[in-house]
Amino acid sequence: MDDRMRIGELARRAGVTQRTIRHYESKGILPPGEREGSGQHYYTEESLERLRKIDQLKKLGLSLDEMREVVQLYFIDPSGVQSKRKAHAILRQHLEETDQKISELTQFRGEIKSLMNHFERWFEQREGE
Repeated sequence: MDDRMRIGELARRAGVTQRTIRHYESKGILPPGEREGSGQHYYTEESLERLRKIDQLKKLGLSLDEMREVVQLYFIDPSGVQSKRKAHAILRQHLEETDQKISELTQFRGEIKSLMNHFERWFEQREGE
């Protein structure tokens, strides 16, 4: 059975645009389709599976470079252990960065509240004069 498909069918089945597929190819996240004599690109079920994995990783907030690393591992190690370990490490780093940003924003929020309180006291003093 021939499981090859053209880019339009791949895009439709994956729920992405052809432009997205070409973009992923240009970034090395998705291997380019195989060319046939007419120059037409054909894709396999593995390409569709890769696009589905990319979508899952995208929903986790991974960058294109991070997605490339994880997706490649998934297809090298079908057990998924290596790709899950890599994704876990990336997500741990994202969590640390997020915690740092939250801390900085909390501090900034406190500074804003303090400045607003200062202004409110100043306004009250001016109204009392």
